[in-house]
Amino acid sequence: MRTNRRTFLLRSALGLGALACAGGGALARDGATAAVSPNGKPLSGVFPIGWTPCRPDNRLDTDAIARQRQFLHRGRVAGIAWPQNASGWQSLTPAEWHAGAEALASAKGSGALVLGVQTVGFDTAASQAYARKAKSLDADAIISLTPPGADDAAVAAYFKALSDACGLPIMVQAVGDVSVENLIALARAVPAIVAVKDEAGDPLERAPDLLRGAGDRLEDFSGGGGLTFFAELELGFRGTMPYAGMADVLQACFNAYMAGRKTEAYDTFGRFLAFNSLPFANNYVMMARGVFAEDAIMRANPTTGAPARRRGGPITPAQKAQIRTALDTYLKGHLVA
Repeated sequence: MRTNRRTFLLRSALGLGALACAGGGALARDGATAAVSPNGKPLSGVFPIGWTPCRPDNRLDTDAIARQRQFLHRGRVAGIAWPQNASGWQSLTPAEWHAGAEALASAKGSGALVLGVQTVGFDTAASQAYARKAKSLDADAIISLTPPGADDAAVAAYFKALSDACGLPIMVQAVGDVSVENLIALARAVPAIVAVKDEAGDPLERAPDLLRGAGDRLEDFSGGGGLTFFAELELGFRGTMPYAGMADVLQACFNAYMAGRKTEAYDTFGRFLAFNSLPFANNYVMMARGVFAEDAIMRANPTTGAPARRRGGPITPAQKAQIRTALDTYLKGHLVA
């Protein structure tokens, strides 16, 4: 659907009216507070989709998974969500899912932990088992993709079953043919749903109707690497789910925006975009920042039969040097972690 100019300006005004409480607490929009986990952690801000780093032989590197969360804690990033599409969730065995979830939970800090609980085939009982494990690990919330091809009643039943299993707040990752009306109805049917990562269409076009229809009880996130985050903030989004490597920079942008320092937020976002223009920027930044080993490979959802791949293919020494130069020169003083 297309957003007309009047609607766009209306939602922009709402976004510009958002405020942040001192100390990074719950955010206010039109007098409402953002969702908070049972642990008291705001479910708003930057929640990168965590990578699933492996050793060169494709064995899960749980130490690197824990370092990833520690890196985000140092960057004062709001949280992490794992495993979702960028994590290669479809490639994980149940044993690997448990090992990765436990590694993340072991890395204590201020950021929230959101565990992805969808399973291959969207087996409800298996997803409920993951949800119960998330609860036992003291996770702050769970997230799941919408089951593909399911009708509205089946989707609602699936998310109700997840809620019944753990009682945690739920984030919905909307993919495929999920309309704004579907999402609004789903949020009403399942009160545990507090946020949606909207990837079922253009989030900028869908946001005005989604936010208006759901009211203040549903937060709007997007993905897309965070490349349209500033425009999303203008519409009233409460967060984004980008890649992990520059999440601290995006969090600084979010914090400044919500504190009313919009020019500072705009400038910070510009540095983020400039860095992302470099070839292989997201593929190598976690290595360049010392979080992952140089020979790490990242799990990917199976598309060609390969169990894992080096993201983006081969990167040259010159491109690695360019990325390191950008971090050391143009982002110096802007990197928090």
